[in-house]
Amino acid sequence: MIDWREAASGAWHGVRNGPTVTYGLIAACCLVFLIGPVSGLNPAHGTGDASLAAQSAYFHRWGVVPAELTSGGPRTLLTPLTALFVHGNWLHLLGNMLFLYVFGAMAEERMGQGPFLLFYLVCGCLALLGYAAAYADSAQTLVGASGAISAVLGAFLYLFPRSRVTSLFPFLLFLPLRFPAWIVLIFWFALQWTAARTAGAGPGVAYLAHVIGFAVGFLYAWGRYRRWSGRAVLPDRDGDGSAAS
Repeated sequence: MIDWREAASGAWHGVRNGPTVTYGLIAACCLVFLIGPVSGLNPAHGTGDASLAAQSAYFHRWGVVPAELTSGGPRTLLTPLTALFVHGNWLHLLGNMLFLYVFGAMAEERMGQGPFLLFYLVCGCLALLGYAAAYADSAQTLVGASGAISAVLGAFLYLFPRSRVTSLFPFLLFLPLRFPAWIVLIFWFALQWTAARTAGAGPGVAYLAHVIGFAVGFLYAWGRYRRWSGRAVLPDRDGDGSAAS
């Protein structure tokens, strides 16, 4: 789905000192995953049934369990934050980190390092809390940075709507085509919205958290930057911003 060359140029283009917060978040998520039981690389967690038991306990300790969020003690109140750094498998981690790498750098450059970090963490927590409120009786554990990254995508849509995005769509025979960011991200949001309306609280992807994160991110960018006469489009050699999806 991602054009790697576009991803690299989009992440670095226009960022004065490098996306240090974006890279720090990626490093933190990767480190947490590697030392946890899900990666399978830490022998302390055992193998076979012992490893599965360790994974279940790990998710329950650090992830959001909606049914326990308000009745599980002070520790559970921190889980919307800790869950942002926990991922369910390698594909979950790599997919999220790639999207953060591509879209986070330009958003960080526009917002500034401190505000971007606060934006990421607060929006990620709100996305998880919104999902938990919608499925308050669910005992399924919710983990991952998808809500926070969806907020980055929402902010990106407002800040960089004319940036060109190279995408591969299955129904177009995976041809690499370039579209304005607003087309790709609105299409992505529509898919998440459609999936959220049919998904429940069982195992799988928490599409509602994606929808909430995206909406919160877009509204924040609209409220914070709408007075600026010039949108945050960083021109590349062709006169467009560069990203990937």
